[in-house]
Amino acid sequence: MICVKNIISDIKYLIQKIKELDKKIVIILMSVAILQTVSYYFTSRRFFRANLFESFQNYSQPYLIEFVYWFVGDFLTFFILGLFIIKLILKENLKDYGLQFGDYKNGLKYSSIFLLVMIILIWFVSATPAFAEKYPHLSDAKSNWNILLIYEFGMLLYMFAWEFIWRGFMLFGLEKKFGYYSVLFQMIPFVILHNGKPFLETFGAIFGGIALGILALRTRSFYYCVITHIGVMFAIDFISTLRFRANDYGIGLTSIVNLIKQLF
Repeated sequence: MICVKNIISDIKYLIQKIKELDKKIVIILMSVAILQTVSYYFTSRRFFRANLFESFQNYSQPYLIEFVYWFVGDFLTFFILGLFIIKLILKENLKDYGLQFGDYKNGLKYSSIFLLVMIILIWFVSATPAFAEKYPHLSDAKSNWNILLIYEFGMLLYMFAWEFIWRGFMLFGLEKKFGYYSVLFQMIPFVILHNGKPFLETFGAIFGGIALGILALRTRSFYYCVITHIGVMFAIDFISTLRFRANDYGIGLTSIVNLIKQLF
């Protein structure tokens, strides 16, 4: 009987503590957990490969369809559902979650500086055969500009949603309660989701996540994080493709310049 009373007392205590929690913070954190779970199990390439690939394997580009499924699926999951949560559940203004241009002068300035530095680094790193073989992840994009264009447009949708969920929804959703600690909070899942990638890329995501979080808070917008992130990814894929198509990984700058001229 005493044990039952203790259990009931503990349950009442737990219920009371739950009632004292900040409802907005609970909704933000639970939403992130649920949306990421939906993404992992239902809108991933893994899900497509296991459940839908056979239906598209006779198409000319089944692997492109697989990537598009992933990109669009995560856009709907993270961005569209995220918007519904903000407007219908939290009943707040979308601008308060970084959906605005904000301080565009500093946003464009810092994005441009970062991209310039990264493109220079990518140019030299991409000279290694291993790098050129890895990017873009859709290997068929290396030999077809149209496929590359579709792939990169899908990547843009994905990156927009990716930056929104971390540097928009989660970051700004936690900011009022935790201030700049929210930069560290959103960085943690961002890094965890890089697990499985090369060590340096995952380790760099720690500092990249912090830098992007600060950029979003500084400009009151996650748009410049999108510009930065997709800019880096596009540079990686584009330069790798140029090197791949310029006769054995682009030995010789002239070959690469000629390839660029062919695009225009």
